[in-house]
Amino acid sequence: MSEPGAGTAAVPEVDNSRADTPRADTPRAGTPQADGRAAGYRAGRTLSVRTELRRQLTRRRTQISLGFLVLLPFLLALAFTFGNSSGSTSGGFVDLATSGGLNFTVFTLFVSTGFLLVVVVSLFFGDSVASEASWSSLRYLLAMPVPRARLLRQKAVVAGGVSLFGLVLLPAVALALGTAVYGANPVLNPLGEALGYGRGVGRLVLIVVFVALQLSWVAGLAMAMSVLTDAPLGAVGGAVMITILSQILDAIPALGGLRVWLPTHYANAWTALLSVDVDWDGMVRGTFSSLAYATVFGLVAWRRFATKDITS
Repeated sequence: MSEPGAGTAAVPEVDNSRADTPRADTPRAGTPQADGRAAGYRAGRTLSVRTELRRQLTRRRTQISLGFLVLLPFLLALAFTFGNSSGSTSGGFVDLATSGGLNFTVFTLFVSTGFLLVVVVSLFFGDSVASEASWSSLRYLLAMPVPRARLLRQKAVVAGGVSLFGLVLLPAVALALGTAVYGANPVLNPLGEALGYGRGVGRLVLIVVFVALQLSWVAGLAMAMSVLTDAPLGAVGGAVMITILSQILDAIPALGGLRVWLPTHYANAWTALLSVDVDWDGMVRGTFSSLAYATVFGLVAWRRFATKDITS
């Protein structure tokens, strides 16, 4: 007689300590974590710069704005070619515009920095948040959820990148066209001083850098306006109007020393780079003034957007 259990398969014991057994504190897919976030959610992966940049570059207003910056040097060259040059001279950069590619580029920047580039920067920054609010898509972006601080930062980074690209694109096209049409001559200033072509190109790079820094206050203002209003046209137009107002006040001599506190007072300080001996005082003051205003407006935008009601 065989013993009980003989000839039958032994039942293996269950080992509850196996490594592949899910731990109690490991969130399963689709289950929220302890702080309410979905499993796998990372705030740093929401609304990437690439995604926002692709959205902005496919918009019609971006394409039209950049296209006009490319077209402007050609329009100026046609105006000089078919215009009547037998009249009286205007003096300054106008008379020197056709003396070489560098002078043509300097003239293009001179007629653009006061208004056109202000509009371009105001458009990219002022339209960034206000357009999302006007389309009622802002609430869905924040419900993804994209942290508010990250959304504002990504918008500002992309707007700044596109604006900087436009600021570089305009003089680059003007220099290429001007050099082809008017030659690689030295750059001249209204005082009769001349800089060689290579040295002039280096000065031109510094001019573009200063113009970008000087327009930083416009970027900060437009971003603040974009947060304060849900109307893109109001944000862009408000930033442009305040810039024009500052330019008008700066043209009033009766204000005296008060004009140095205006953000546009040093807007044309870059012309000092066309001299053989550069006076850096105006550009240094203008850079610090613009960055100070940009910081203040940026803080206003961040503070307001942190508490903005996006459900209304």
